[in-house]
Amino acid sequence: MIRTARATDVPAVHAMIRDLASYEKALDEVHLTEEQLRTALFGPHPAAFAHLAEDDTTGEPVGFALWFLNFSTWRGVHGIYLEDLYVRPEARGGGHGKALLRELARTCVERGYQRLEWSVLNWNEPSIRFYESLGARPQDEWTVYRLTDGALAELGAR
Repeated sequence: MIRTARATDVPAVHAMIRDLASYEKALDEVHLTEEQLRTALFGPHPAAFAHLAEDDTTGEPVGFALWFLNFSTWRGVHGIYLEDLYVRPEARGGGHGKALLRELARTCVERGYQRLEWSVLNWNEPSIRFYESLGARPQDEWTVYRLTDGALAELGAR
């Protein structure tokens, strides 16, 4: 059901990224091209990694997890930051999301990583309930900050 993504999966992963952005009411913010995704996942210096969930009957991709390594200065080891987790609506409830997270947790344990982290939108109650059912807990004391577009360019130009 879960496997490492291959270069031939890029169009399917790209489509699901767009589906996820639409669900999160942010499709207009997606500028990612298939070529950029291909380079990030399979170029000479991959910076991101992906796993796919496949339909048990058809073998078609029904979900994905896209992640990269982070590093904890307090723990002194890498961890996994899950950038996106998505399962197509028609495949939800089939265990694909849990299987994707289980695979990432297995990777952490196998490699000695001590954290698996991700963000979730505050309004996304179904996902929050799902994550908490797996034992994940919110990090309430931390607020995510982001620099993009003009603010990033201005700060970087100084």
